[in-house]
Amino acid sequence: MKLGVIGLPNVGKSTLFNAITKAGAEMANYPFCTIEPNVGVVAVPDERLDKLAKLYDSKKITPAVVEFVDIAGLVRGASKGEGLGNKFLSHVRECDALVHVVRCFEDSNITHVSTVIDPADDIKTVNLELILSDIEAVERRMDRIKSAARGGANKEAHAEYEFLEKLDAHLSSEKPARLFDVSEDDEEFFDALNLLSVKPVIYAANISELDMGKDEDDIEFVRKVKEVAAAEGSEVLVICAKTEEEISAMDEDNAKMFLEELGLKESGLERLIKKSYSLLGLISYLTAGEKESRAWTIKEGTKAPKAAGKIHTDFEKGFIRAEVCDFDTYMECGGYNGARERGKIRSEGKDYVMKDGDVVLFRFNV
Repeated sequence: MKLGVIGLPNVGKSTLFNAITKAGAEMANYPFCTIEPNVGVVAVPDERLDKLAKLYDSKKITPAVVEFVDIAGLVRGASKGEGLGNKFLSHVRECDALVHVVRCFEDSNITHVSTVIDPADDIKTVNLELILSDIEAVERRMDRIKSAARGGANKEAHAEYEFLEKLDAHLSSEKPARLFDVSEDDEEFFDALNLLSVKPVIYAANISELDMGKDEDDIEFVRKVKEVAAAEGSEVLVICAKTEEEISAMDEDNAKMFLEELGLKESGLERLIKKSYSLLGLISYLTAGEKESRAWTIKEGTKAPKAAGKIHTDFEKGFIRAEVCDFDTYMECGGYNGARERGKIRSEGKDYVMKDGDVVLFRFNV
């Protein structure tokens, strides 16, 4: 899973990126400090994996991972190549989802691209550049098939052109592609466009340290972000990037104490991972043993053979069955042997839909 961290310049993107990846991205108080995207691979926190590794005294623990990409700040006109627009848009295209950092703090020492801090307007600026890029892509495709679609002789081209006209009108009303209602017949046309504004978004409302501990709805800037997100069905994560950066520099015990003092049960990273998984419809299944305990990320609804293919293609090709037990029962029974003796290991076939937290042993033919 690749998440692009986007937003206007000087909203706290690189600070947040540093906090969640500890990658030390360069920061400075001017636009385009981050010219090439910084990339950080982060382990997904999963207590279940730690418990399995302890149970088997595993030599190796391999968590699921999320890749974060810190993308250069966007300015008005990016869709036409302004600033670092072309690079920005190409990096966005490669991501599965976007973490859109929105400035929700006042600080006279940190310049803002516009004189007034207005989260709703900032969001609109970024979203509009993605939408304008998509409009250009849609209209290019319309020009390409216009002749074939004319008259209706080529039914497929005609159907696609009609679909593109509707999509173009939707985008031209400044609505992102993710809000466009796509019929089953048009899904193939839609997917082929690889649009930018179709990507799911988490709005990261970056608040001041002074606002830490306050009720989110008491912070005016955050309320504005939530209003925008609610209108389009997007997620919101309220976070203080500066505080998260401080936490990331602490050892585990001190970080836990600090979070407790702030009245938080989880770090921003943990909350962001959970929201990201939910946003993309992802779950994890687990494998465990003396050699390795490991978490594997799959799409919700994935069937057993395809899940097995995440480990190795041979597992999918030669799939026989999946021996499955839910995590809690597996631990209560003291592992695979205990679960099998108590009749808790289920033998599942090719149509079994994997569930989050399944502990699995795949059987296959080579």
